[in-house]
Amino acid sequence: MKTAILVDGGFYRRRAQAVFGDKTAKERASELEIYCKRHLKTHGENSELYRIFYYDCEPSTKRIYHPFLKSQIDLGKTDLYKWTIEFHSELKRKRKFAIRMGKLADEQAHYNIRNDKVKKLCNGTLKFEDLKEEDFQLQIDQKGVDMKIGLDISSIAYKRQVDQIILISGDSDFVPAAKLARREGIDFILDPLGAHIKPDLFEHIDGLRTCDKAYTDSTKIEKR
Repeated sequence: MKTAILVDGGFYRRRAQAVFGDKTAKERASELEIYCKRHLKTHGENSELYRIFYYDCEPSTKRIYHPFLKSQIDLGKTDLYKWTIEFHSELKRKRKFAIRMGKLADEQAHYNIRNDKVKKLCNGTLKFEDLKEEDFQLQIDQKGVDMKIGLDISSIAYKRQVDQIILISGDSDFVPAAKLARREGIDFILDPLGAHIKPDLFEHIDGLRTCDKAYTDSTKIEKR
């Protein structure tokens, strides 16, 4: 069986950092490669890798006003910018990786107070004057990533290039493409990295699978 693995890069980086903490760009790239290949030999399967498709956006170089610091932040000079550029470069060097880039809607970029801090402000357990710089997060939406994932799923399915597609994502926008792939006879597996998905999504996939217990909890029900 030949398998294509599609990775929503922004989702993967957030989940991996939350579960495994900060890593160098090279370490995170190797972590992703190893994790993807674990899908090839699981549940008794022994699949051949067609390609790993990685979807992400180049980091922004825009200057954004930070409401806590009360100054402009040059995103192109931040550690996150340098890390992301290096991370993408590491992935481009790896065999069987195809990098698909969308764009950031950085004209709408802004800083928000983190949701957990907003709740504390509302219930009175945190005062506004006690907020810190790390309580603010940069909000930038991606453009074109979901569309590229959908187009690749459709193209792979119509051309019958693989027998199985594994999508690493927590987004429900993939449903129309997943339905198309299944109609074409492709085995469609979703890996949400332990994140909860809507119950009605189960009917549009052939399997729900996460390959590292660190992402999951004991109440997770796995569909095989």
